[in-house]
Amino acid sequence: MYCLECDCSLNYDVFNYSTYNFGIPLCRSHQNWINNQLNQSSTTVEAVTLYFKLKEHGVPAELEKHDGYKTIDIAIEDAKVHIEIDGMHHNSNSRQALSDLKRTYYSFKKGYFTLRIPNSLIRNDLDETVDYIIDLLMLNKSRIPKKRFGFKLFR
Repeated sequence: MYCLECDCSLNYDVFNYSTYNFGIPLCRSHQNWINNQLNQSSTTVEAVTLYFKLKEHGVPAELEKHDGYKTIDIAIEDAKVHIEIDGMHHNSNSRQALSDLKRTYYSFKKGYFTLRIPNSLIRNDLDETVDYIIDLLMLNKSRIPKKRFGFKLFR
């Protein structure tokens, strides 16, 4: 029984409390972190749900990553992918849609692919959505050019 976020050992009571209340094993520190994310930031339940589902599959995801200009819902740095979780207002409000397009544009200029996932996919088709995201991450990661330093290749 280990914390999904930090891999520390969990005692029986903490494990049971966490899986009952969060659906996943988290240490007390990370239970507090998630509660703070949900209560004191713009993080949504859908973003947290997707984040932990990706973590369960071994994806090195980061929740609420700040890139110096904006906060990304979920970032996967080694695949150069940003995931934004979008509610209905992202489609129905033209100002929001244009703001989203600009964010995508500037991230793309920096070499990042932005994947926009509607809340409805996370609520209704989480497992299939995660399967496609993982395939996309693997494809995008394989497209990142390797840099040559001397005779060794590095990513």
